[in-house]
Amino acid sequence: MKEQIEQIKVTSIEEVKNAKDLRELSDLKVKYLGKKGELTSVLRGMKDLRPEERPVIGELVNKVRDELNELFESIEKELQEAELARKLEEEKIDVTLPSNKAKRGSKHPLNRVIEEIEDLFVSMGYDVVDGPELETDEYCFERLNLPKGHPARDMQDSFYITPEHLLRTQTSAVQARVMMANEEKSPIRVIVPGKTYRREDDATHSHQFNQVEGLVIDKGITLAHLKGTLEVFMRKLLGDNTQLRFRPSYFPFTEPSYEVDVSCFKCGGKGCNLCKQTGWIELLGAGMVHPNVLKMNGYDPEKYSGFAFGTGLDRLAMFKYGITDMRYLYRNDVRFLTQFDQMDREGK
Repeated sequence: MKEQIEQIKVTSIEEVKNAKDLRELSDLKVKYLGKKGELTSVLRGMKDLRPEERPVIGELVNKVRDELNELFESIEKELQEAELARKLEEEKIDVTLPSNKAKRGSKHPLNRVIEEIEDLFVSMGYDVVDGPELETDEYCFERLNLPKGHPARDMQDSFYITPEHLLRTQTSAVQARVMMANEEKSPIRVIVPGKTYRREDDATHSHQFNQVEGLVIDKGITLAHLKGTLEVFMRKLLGDNTQLRFRPSYFPFTEPSYEVDVSCFKCGGKGCNLCKQTGWIELLGAGMVHPNVLKMNGYDPEKYSGFAFGTGLDRLAMFKYGITDMRYLYRNDVRFLTQFDQMDREGK
């Protein structure tokens, strides 16, 4: 058996030294040192030896195995270095070649509008708050002066999850939450940007859209404060020459209520296809907070007054960037989104 072990040692050393690559070296390691390798077979045959011979043969096998392991590690290192040198030689990169232009991303038009609005109102002393998109009937309607059975609910009868829970139809729901959370009933000045949901889907409407709601409550708040705030807001977003027009309207949570039009930024109020030849575009709903809303949410309407306004961020983005179909905002079409990259570079 000693002669067999010596022969395995000589043969294996010669084959390992002549291995041409790492794969061949790995096969040789399995051949000689693996579970079914030649040295392992010798150990299995020791059961047929006399007891006094077994320690001698076992020690010899272990010695040969240690020598082969050292040899394998040495040859493996040499082959790895040779392989690396070959790759470095064959896979050279010509750094003088012109590079491929990296594709540059750009902000989504909705994100651009939201950030611009938030920056404006934060500079005016407002807080930016949010609320749950899955809202209760209480906060979405009842605390906004729309009790069950109110006819104004019909136009917002949308995505109910349970009889008492629905996807919010307007960010106005956060108005009540902000007032209720304000235990000291101190003045409030907040904006609420976020997603809302209604059963609509056409070129100028979507079942999901974004709104921004504004709410101010304090002593002595008047319609003049609302008008001045909206003028600053719209002129910042649509241009310094933007004019506002207030038309009486009806919202259950404000009294008096107004639809607010802005002068058409495309034709300057002269009349065009965008404004349907009127010179005006309806863009906001606004009004003074209804005394019932103040009272239901813990404010004394004899001491406090306030105003609220809301507008669709999607429509603002459409008007600001000349987008003709609201659905483009949600299709993730790279051809549509990449055109705003130029606006980023030009600082628009």
